[in-house]
Amino acid sequence: MTKLALRRAWFQVHKWIGLILAVLIIPLSVTGAALVWDEALDHGLNPQRYAVSGGSATDAQAYVDTARAAFKPGENIATMSRDEGGPVVIAANLPAKRAANGVQVAGPPGRTTLWLDPPSARLLDRASGNSGLIRVVHQIHGSLMIPGIGRAVVGWIGVAMVFSCFTGLWLWWPTVGAWARGLRWRRHRNLDTNLHHLTGFWVALPLFVLSLTGVWISFPGLFGNGMAGGGERGMARPQPLATPHLGIDAVIAAAQAVKPGDWRQVTWPTDRTPLWSVALADSQDRVTIDDATGATTLAPAAPEATARLMRRIHDGTRMGALWQTIIFLGGLIPALLAATGIIMWWRARRWKAALRARAEGQPIDA
Repeated sequence: MTKLALRRAWFQVHKWIGLILAVLIIPLSVTGAALVWDEALDHGLNPQRYAVSGGSATDAQAYVDTARAAFKPGENIATMSRDEGGPVVIAANLPAKRAANGVQVAGPPGRTTLWLDPPSARLLDRASGNSGLIRVVHQIHGSLMIPGIGRAVVGWIGVAMVFSCFTGLWLWWPTVGAWARGLRWRRHRNLDTNLHHLTGFWVALPLFVLSLTGVWISFPGLFGNGMAGGGERGMARPQPLATPHLGIDAVIAAAQAVKPGDWRQVTWPTDRTPLWSVALADSQDRVTIDDATGATTLAPAAPEATARLMRRIHDGTRMGALWQTIIFLGGLIPALLAATGIIMWWRARRWKAALRARAEGQPIDA
């Protein structure tokens, strides 16, 4: 195959990936860009959750009392967390869903979340884990809201985008002269074509990384993390204990006796693992407390799992403002590339139709 024939082949691959997937790439790209700063977005959409009266905290038991009064029967507290200057956030697992035969339905448990004022333990807001605009944005980005197979569909779109990055770089490379000629702005007389060539080059590497990590997240079993999707089918999900033996203040005091510091997150014991887990400020370590005996153990921070690293690279969590800005642009630019690619394709169709009409001696539409 000649170099020109190979280039034409790659052009066809690149073109049809863009045209076929454009309607799916645009919502995936835009929602991905929005989720880079989902916390800031939540502040803007739900300011009532962050309208705290101060930064000082009261006794943890007061938060638990408020939460138990606000939660419905069967909603058992799973976690309680707080960040400096923000609200106390308490999440409760909903009762497990069961099929007609009594087997628990696979998938993560539903949750209800409360936001409390730190100094007063006053309830600021309540929300279901399956409601709200940000939740919808997550569902669009993670599964396109397609039941059952949506996550796999998104994964295969990621595979296609990996190929699109390679073919796009191949087509960007100038056929004549040095590669630096490809960095020129005016490679074509049309604005959309110039935008497509230049932004496509600069976004190619970040988009490749985002696509590859998205594939990893969509197909965890393929990369040796088969349990990441929610456990074995039919296995009972752990449920937080409704009435633990130890009180929350005693748990926090026991943790601080092992390692001093303000608490940042407390995880309740479950029917499968009857251990409390307390994370303290300025430390990656956790203290576990046996709910039955009160025995404490300092658990050093485990090495970060590859699956978690892939997710952090993909969504920008704790990756710094520079990378977050890059992946924000890496979310918006593919939508621009899809739009400009469609315009280029449509213009080429009209141009080819005009050539055929001229060759056949037919009148050409204006």
